[in-house]
Amino acid sequence: MINIKFNGAEYAAEPGMTILEAARANNVDIPTLCWLKHINEIGACRICVVELAGPGSLIASCVYKLTKFDEGKNFLTHSPLVLDSRKKTLQLLLSEHNRKCLSCVRSNNCELQTLCKELGVDDETLYKGSNGLGVDIDDSALHMYRDNSKCINCRRCVAACDKQAVGVIGANYRGIKTDINCAFDMDLSSTACVSCGQCINVCPTGALSEKDNTDAVWAALADDDKVVVVQTAPAVRASLGEAFGYAMGTPVEGKMASALRALGFNYVFDTNFGADLTIMEESNELIERVTNNGVLPMITSCSPGWIRYCEAYHPDMLPNLSSCKSPQQMQGAMIKTYWAEKMNIDPKKIVSVSVMPCTAKKFELSRENQSGQGTEQDIDISITTRELSRMIEKAGILFNKLPDGDFDSPLGAGTGAAVIFGATGGVMEAALRTAVWKLTGEDVNSPVEFKEVRGVEGVKTATYKAGDLEVNVAVASGLSNAKELLEKVKSGEMNLHFIEIMACPGGCVNGGGQIIVPSKIRNFTDIRAERAKALYSLDVSRGSLRKSHESPDIKKAYSEYLEKPGSHKAHKILHTKYSATNLSK
Repeated sequence: MINIKFNGAEYAAEPGMTILEAARANNVDIPTLCWLKHINEIGACRICVVELAGPGSLIASCVYKLTKFDEGKNFLTHSPLVLDSRKKTLQLLLSEHNRKCLSCVRSNNCELQTLCKELGVDDETLYKGSNGLGVDIDDSALHMYRDNSKCINCRRCVAACDKQAVGVIGANYRGIKTDINCAFDMDLSSTACVSCGQCINVCPTGALSEKDNTDAVWAALADDDKVVVVQTAPAVRASLGEAFGYAMGTPVEGKMASALRALGFNYVFDTNFGADLTIMEESNELIERVTNNGVLPMITSCSPGWIRYCEAYHPDMLPNLSSCKSPQQMQGAMIKTYWAEKMNIDPKKIVSVSVMPCTAKKFELSRENQSGQGTEQDIDISITTRELSRMIEKAGILFNKLPDGDFDSPLGAGTGAAVIFGATGGVMEAALRTAVWKLTGEDVNSPVEFKEVRGVEGVKTATYKAGDLEVNVAVASGLSNAKELLEKVKSGEMNLHFIEIMACPGGCVNGGGQIIVPSKIRNFTDIRAERAKALYSLDVSRGSLRKSHESPDIKKAYSEYLEKPGSHKAHKILHTKYSATNLSK
């Protein structure tokens, strides 16, 4: 250990730690703006500077690694020199910044705004600059917009995009003209962006945000001629509470259902039903491929960001994709076919809304080969967890005081297998719970938990015995990890039967549409693991109903409508096709 001082008080630090990490380990907070642990460690913004007592020199604490030569040194984290430097940096940033904070989607959850408040930076103390005027907004993509008038060139989004093995944005030009953009200033929609939204999650300001579709939802709710239904993805209930003061990892399933009713939705469904349906079809497809020499490994198709990545960067792997639609799309298809028929409602009168942790869902709903009834979109509007939280606030609903509500039947019930879809490894585990039962025929003795595929590691592998078969499986979350895994499969280094891939690191709990977490929390708390805990607790709370094939509503849907997994009717409604030519869709 190295003995150092912060503001004269003695502390111990491990060699190789940065000053910033050593400070945090000893409960000393140093503000940052550009730094993201293991993602963007470039010392660009200079907000994290500390003063080395004696020489009076300023050091970027996020990149300075401690060695034995730092023994006994005293680092000042809030000296007059440090505070003056940070304030000047903020004044310079704001001179080029669009300061329409009242109407900004990130107001009160903006790291730049927070720092300015803490350091007393206001309009009266700024340098003369452009104020962000004359900068165009790129809203060409279906899922998000980029407003560079609010960009501070921290490069977090660039690092996040590179971390996703996509890299469609970067720094253009030099000096004062530097801006974050696509190559040759192309529109985002002209690139191979996969719509994962990880860049939005890490942006410290309002420069990046999802396309807000809530006006369309409000309009539908106000239309008495429409039947407005909503479905909510498993991961939404693991994050929504954070917008209302709940601790990270608190499941708010019941209050979420009550809030949706209070907003005025005619029917409130749970995408868990669609997830259970996905497992029935996907496990059937896997068994058919394994037993009939089909294309292996079969790869899950639940994540639209992953699908888009596969189409753009690994089109040779398209035959490996499961033909199953995502749970959102399966649920939407069943709403406008099975449920509409049961309720005797014209599908054209139904406005189907989804609440998703994912920005990629905004473009998925308009893809080709997605309509279960063959005419119009099965999902009309998709909003993120963040958009739902803003709707609840706008409606004046006191979320914390709501009683726990229920979902509507028959598309509102889900098993424990369905709810863990939101965590990396969850789709794999859910599929195994049903596939092993199908292969062994022993439901009572078939396992429920497959913990080897749980956890936030980028790539996980396991082998399971099901009857006379040994099934090799792998799970990857985050597209750089997916790339690594696919390269090993292509080279023959790995022999696998089944692969789960999620575009977002950690799975949907860390989706691009989830509640924004400031970097001071994101850097030192594993939000993926904390939110996943909420889903696994809900899985256990389902009691004996933890396997998709045991769901009474799923059994009824097949007996009344779909016939059996893999039937012609099931394929028509619940399956789709993917093609490398679909990038613009």
